[in-house]
Amino acid sequence: MSSSYNNIIFFDGVCNLCNHAVDFIIRHDQQATFKFAALQSDVAHGILPPDYLALDSIVLWRDGNAVTHSTAALLIGADLFRWGVLIKSLLFIPNPIRDVVYRWIARNRYAWFGKTDVCRLPTEEEQSRFL
Repeated sequence: MSSSYNNIIFFDGVCNLCNHAVDFIIRHDQQATFKFAALQSDVAHGILPPDYLALDSIVLWRDGNAVTHSTAALLIGADLFRWGVLIKSLLFIPNPIRDVVYRWIARNRYAWFGKTDVCRLPTEEEQSRFL
Protein backbone atom coordinates (compact mmCIF):
# COMPACT_ATOMS: atom_id res chain seq x y z
CA MET A 1 0.00 0.00 0.00
CA SER A 2 1.16 3.51 -0.58
CA SER A 3 0.33 7.08 0.17
CA SER A 4 -1.38 7.34 -3.22
CA TYR A 5 -4.50 5.95 -1.58
CA ASN A 6 -6.95 8.74 -0.84
CA ASN A 7 -10.06 9.31 1.26
CA ILE A 8 -9.62 6.25 3.44
CA ILE A 9 -11.39 6.21 6.77
CA PHE A 10 -9.54 4.09 9.30
CA PHE A 11 -11.76 3.13 12.21
CA ASP A 12 -11.70 0.95 15.31
CA GLY A 13 -13.05 -2.30 13.86
CA VAL A 14 -14.29 -3.66 17.19
CA CYS A 15 -16.08 -0.48 18.33
CA ASN A 16 -19.85 -0.57 17.91
CA LEU A 17 -20.10 3.23 17.68
CA CYS A 18 -17.39 3.28 15.00
CA ASN A 19 -19.12 0.53 13.04
CA HIS A 20 -22.43 2.43 13.17
CA ALA A 21 -20.59 5.53 11.94
CA VAL A 22 -19.22 3.52 9.01
CA ASP A 23 -22.75 2.29 8.21
CA PHE A 24 -23.98 5.90 8.30
CA ILE A 25 -21.20 7.10 6.00
CA ILE A 26 -21.81 4.29 3.51
CA ARG A 27 -25.54 5.12 3.39
CA HIS A 28 -24.90 8.83 2.77
CA ASP A 29 -21.81 8.63 0.54
CA GLN A 30 -23.70 8.33 -2.74
CA GLN A 31 -20.54 8.90 -4.83
CA ALA A 32 -18.58 6.20 -2.94
CA THR A 33 -15.92 8.79 -2.16
CA PHE A 34 -14.66 7.01 0.93
CA LYS A 35 -12.96 3.66 1.36
CA PHE A 36 -12.66 1.97 4.75
CA ALA A 37 -10.18 -0.09 6.72
CA ALA A 38 -9.97 -1.04 10.38
CA LEU A 39 -7.11 0.44 12.37
CA GLN A 40 -6.29 -3.16 13.29
CA SER A 41 -5.87 -4.19 9.63
CA ASP A 42 -2.75 -4.89 7.60
CA VAL A 43 -3.81 -2.02 5.32
CA ALA A 44 -3.65 0.43 8.23
CA HIS A 45 -0.26 -0.92 9.26
CA GLY A 46 0.98 -0.49 5.69
CA ILE A 47 -0.21 3.11 5.24
CA LEU A 48 -0.35 4.86 8.60
CA PRO A 49 2.65 5.88 10.67
CA PRO A 50 2.88 3.66 13.80
CA ASP A 51 1.83 6.40 16.24
CA TYR A 52 -1.56 6.66 14.50
CA LEU A 53 -2.40 2.97 14.94
CA ALA A 54 -3.00 3.25 18.69
CA LEU A 55 -5.12 6.40 18.57
CA ASP A 56 -8.56 6.59 20.12
CA SER A 57 -9.74 8.26 16.94
CA ILE A 58 -10.88 7.77 13.42
CA VAL A 59 -8.16 8.62 10.94
CA LEU A 60 -8.94 10.18 7.59
CA TRP A 61 -6.14 9.53 5.10
CA ARG A 62 -6.28 12.23 2.45
CA ASP A 63 -3.63 13.48 0.03
CA GLY A 64 -0.91 11.55 1.83
CA ASN A 65 -1.77 13.01 5.24
CA ALA A 66 -3.50 11.63 8.29
CA VAL A 67 -6.22 13.77 9.85
CA THR A 68 -7.64 12.71 13.22
CA HIS A 69 -10.20 13.41 15.93
CA SER A 70 -12.82 16.14 15.45
CA THR A 71 -11.10 17.51 12.34
CA ALA A 72 -11.47 14.15 10.58
CA ALA A 73 -15.11 13.85 11.65
CA LEU A 74 -15.92 17.36 10.40
CA LEU A 75 -14.15 16.88 7.06
CA ILE A 76 -16.00 13.60 6.51
CA GLY A 77 -19.32 15.24 7.38
CA ALA A 78 -18.58 18.19 5.09
CA ASP A 79 -17.96 15.81 2.19
CA LEU A 80 -21.17 13.87 2.77
CA PHE A 81 -23.75 16.63 2.68
CA ARG A 82 -24.67 19.46 0.31
CA TRP A 83 -24.66 21.83 3.27
CA GLY A 84 -21.17 20.65 4.17
CA VAL A 85 -19.91 24.22 4.22
CA LEU A 86 -21.84 24.69 7.47
CA ILE A 87 -20.15 21.65 8.96
CA LYS A 88 -16.77 22.83 7.71
CA SER A 89 -17.34 26.20 9.38
CA LEU A 90 -17.01 24.41 12.72
CA LEU A 91 -13.31 24.01 11.91
CA PHE A 92 -12.92 27.63 13.02
CA ILE A 93 -13.43 26.46 16.59
CA PRO A 94 -9.93 25.76 17.90
CA ASN A 95 -8.84 22.11 17.82
CA PRO A 96 -8.30 21.79 21.57
CA ILE A 97 -11.87 22.87 22.26
CA ARG A 98 -13.40 20.58 19.62
CA ASP A 99 -11.22 17.66 20.64
CA VAL A 100 -12.24 17.83 24.31
CA VAL A 101 -15.71 16.64 23.32
CA TYR A 102 -14.38 14.17 20.76
CA ARG A 103 -11.95 12.59 23.25
CA TRP A 104 -14.61 12.37 25.96
CA ILE A 105 -16.84 10.37 23.60
CA ALA A 106 -13.87 8.26 22.42
CA ARG A 107 -12.89 7.41 26.02
CA ASN A 108 -16.41 6.24 26.84
CA ARG A 109 -17.44 4.63 23.55
CA TYR A 110 -16.98 1.02 24.67
CA ALA A 111 -18.91 1.60 27.91
CA TRP A 112 -21.76 3.39 26.16
CA PHE A 113 -21.99 1.45 22.89
CA GLY A 114 -20.08 -1.78 23.51
CA LYS A 115 -17.53 -3.58 21.40
CA THR A 116 -17.28 -6.82 19.49
CA ASP A 117 -14.69 -9.57 19.78
CA VAL A 118 -13.62 -9.31 16.13
CA CYS A 119 -13.35 -6.58 13.52
CA ARG A 120 -16.31 -5.80 11.33
CA LEU A 121 -16.60 -7.75 8.09
CA PRO A 122 -18.17 -5.93 5.16
CA THR A 123 -21.27 -7.31 3.53
CA GLU A 124 -21.06 -8.49 -0.07
CA GLU A 125 -22.50 -5.15 -1.24
CA GLU A 126 -19.92 -3.21 0.79
CA GLN A 127 -16.92 -5.33 -0.20
CA SER A 128 -15.63 -2.88 -2.84
CA ARG A 129 -15.56 -0.05 -0.27
CA PHE A 130 -13.23 -1.88 2.15
CA LEU A 131 -9.49 -2.28 1.69
